[in-house]
Order: sequence, then structure tokens, then C-alpha cells
Amino acid sequence: MRCIIAGYPFDLTASEVQRAMSGIAPEPVSGECVLIDQRSYPVKQVGAVITRQDRRDFTAAEVTRAMKRLGFTCHPAPPADA
Repeated sequence: MRCIIAGYPFDLTASEVQRAMSGIAPEPVSGECVLIDQRSYPVKQVGAVITRQDRRDFTAAEVTRAMKRLGFTCHPAPPADA
């Protein structure tokens, strides 16, 4: 699926995102997060990994929109049971 993040097009699939995030420890979540393989990641961390861009170059909303389109569950804050 084609997604635009920080003005650049990316062709992403859910399995590619899962593969990119496997083995990467989630950073502490204080804001928007995405659930990948039953682990909550900050959306900015996921965006940095999948785009290889600096986190200042894109917004959390851009990554959240892309993750939702790929079928991932996103939360505005960490889920209560995380």
C-alpha cells in the first residue's frame, strides 16, 4: 500500500512493518502508539524505523494514518493493560 510520510512515498505492507520491528525493543510510550505483534510501540519510533528518516521530519499523525490503513491497531495513549 502506498503511503506518504514526510512528503515521500513508501510502498508498505503489514508484514514488512512487522518484520522491520521484530527484534526491536519498544521505547517507553507516552503518546500515540501502535500495536505490532502484541507490543505497543510509539508511532514515531515505528516511523523512524520504516522510513529511516529523522523523527522530526514527519508527524505522528502521518504514521498513525499509514498504520491504520495497513490494519494495525493504534491508540492515542498506551492501552490500560500495557
